[in-house]
Amino acid sequence: MNSKLTIALSKGRIYKDTVPLLSAMGIQCLDDPETSRKLILDTNHAHIKIVIIRAADVPTYVQYGAADLGVAGKDVLLEHGGQDLYEPLDLRIARCRLMVAGPKDRPAGILDQAPGKRLRIATKYVNCTRDYFARRGIQVEIIKLYGSMELAPLVQLSDLIVDLVDTGNTLKANGLEPIAHMADISSRLVVNKAAMKMKHGLVQDFLQRMEQAVGDKP
Repeated sequence: MNSKLTIALSKGRIYKDTVPLLSAMGIQCLDDPETSRKLILDTNHAHIKIVIIRAADVPTYVQYGAADLGVAGKDVLLEHGGQDLYEPLDLRIARCRLMVAGPKDRPAGILDQAPGKRLRIATKYVNCTRDYFARRGIQVEIIKLYGSMELAPLVQLSDLIVDLVDTGNTLKANGLEPIAHMADISSRLVVNKAAMKMKHGLVQDFLQRMEQAVGDKP
């Protein structure tokens, strides 16, 4: 029986917010991913490894069993679809909102679509955006971007954007404002379904200790 656990994390806010939870569980990385070139990090537990990958890739690594567990934002999971994953725990970290946003001087009732009018939406959340507007019977043309989303309406590339909003300061600084709330976002612990069966004892112990660490968090 494989007695090792591999945890997929991404650099940045999720990693920084997950480290205190791992520390509360007695798990510490022996290398700092911000300074180390290693992509597989050892911990103070010989049977626990951490792989450092792009945030958008975490569900895929867990889905296909390259990692047993992972931490991913709910936005990433919604976009991925969550196939072959268990999502047992909301870690209550990296909280924000997935929003539709647009210029403050946009036409009134822009979401009350005129017949034949197709809204242009700039976003990296293509699947979430398509589903959201389809459920409301609104026709959209989706333009996939990977960054600087706020720029798109300013240069008439799109009518609106769909993006994560934390404080809203970046929107405000660029003359934009939230229009519609799509989902509350936080980071979730996800588990490979096969690992849940084949490594049930290890995974269950990890889940219980992580749940306690989340509950103890101020």
